Amino acid sequence: MREEESSLLIIRMSALGDVAMTIPAIYSLARQYPSYRLKVLTQPFFGRLFVNAPHNVQLILVNKKDYRGLGGIKRLIDKLKGEDIDGVADFHNVIYSWLIDLYFRLRGKPVEVLRKHWINRIPLVRRRYKVRTDHRNYTLRYFDVLRRLGLAVTPSFTSLLDGGEPATLPSCIPPKGKEKWIGIAPFARYYNKTYPLQLMRETIGILAERGDAVIFLFGGGEKERTILNLWGAEHHSTISLPGRLTLEQELTLMSRLDVMISMDSANMHMASLVGTPVISLWGGTSPHCGFMGWGQDRQNAMAAGTGCQPCTIAGSDRCPQHNLACMYAITPDDICRKVERIIG
Repeated sequence: MREEESSLLIIRMSALGDVAMTIPAIYSLARQYPSYRLKVLTQPFFGRLFVNAPHNVQLILVNKKDYRGLGGIKRLIDKLKGEDIDGVADFHNVIYSWLIDLYFRLRGKPVEVLRKHWINRIPLVRRRYKVRTDHRNYTLRYFDVLRRLGLAVTPSFTSLLDGGEPATLPSCIPPKGKEKWIGIAPFARYYNKTYPLQLMRETIGILAERGDAVIFLFGGGEKERTILNLWGAEHHSTISLPGRLTLEQELTLMSRLDVMISMDSANMHMASLVGTPVISLWGGTSPHCGFMGWGQDRQNAMAAGTGCQPCTIAGSDRCPQHNLACMYAITPDDICRKVERIIG
């Protein structure tokens, strides 16, 4: 982009974890190029992640279901026509965003698209002769898109809460004393990314026996709420959170944790965005795929390294081996020892 072009459209419509991974790039760009106006096209729920956004970040919030099909995309492009856009950073790279890209390309606007390199990662997930090499972190790929637009951005993001006011927490969250605060987010969107529930329940029991820790259980849906409320009732030092906090309050609470235990899920990325150490559990996916949380220590990523792992890049509702061996190979004692090394 040329100097006189100062308005950039950034597209990322889903999902929660993927949108979270864009924030370090967007905030770093906004602070290093304060004269640029950054217009982030995303969905309303995901927009709530943009806490303490720099003054030159503007959210264009649309419900994707309201713009379905070619007619819907045309109406969305009509909406964007009035936004005075000088260039496009397509962080999504799907058919939906390609049509938006095409509109601006035909009008001579510079457009750069996220390079996913799916083909290069096929050796990671094939059943035989796997090649387990690390692939570039997705957040760094977003920085690459900006650099191809001529915006040399240095990664400088540390926390969503830097320079802002944290959300006020409800009375169900006790004041923090000398005890350790441990967060646990035991669910993921896909079956083969979720640690077996009976093993996670055992992990919670071991941590609760420490006597010097408060354990917070994070989750979303009704089924998750039922399970977490049951677990929370089993130990006086365990607090179940579903339905009790807003997204902003969850981020504030995560920032005060000593450690978070999470799957390869949105909660891993949310905790990363507030600078909290995350012990991440990997089953069908793998840190090799490039989805580690921003700023996280690779030594805190727990992957058993079974011969079949990884079997998928982003997750699946089935296990090719029908036994989820990659997850069962991580024991509750393994997790608790990792917690002990972090919090002491």
